[in-house]
Amino acid sequence: MIRIIIERFIAESLEANYEDTSMETLQKAIRAPGFISGEALIDTQNSLHRFILCNWRSLHDWQQWEQSTERKDMMSKLNLMFEKEERFTILKTS
Repeated sequence: MIRIIIERFIAESLEANYEDTSMETLQKAIRAPGFISGEALIDTQNSLHRFILCNWRSLHDWQQWEQSTERKDMMSKLNLMFEKEERFTILKTS
């Protein structure tokens, strides 16, 4: 199993749009092969700073989702709402 941490900075005043699109993206990810679980977190010091934590069966499963047409389509919408490009950290259990 691997865990992906996705860090995002949302542009001011786009939080509601981000929430809707992010939820739609998560719903699509849930159906992807190898997806185990996911959660969205908000920085308590900055509500525009967001984290997505998700667990995948394997790095290959994550890479398949990351490169999928579905995710690329959703990211084309989400990227318009970001102040900075999203960052990934990929972790594995020891």
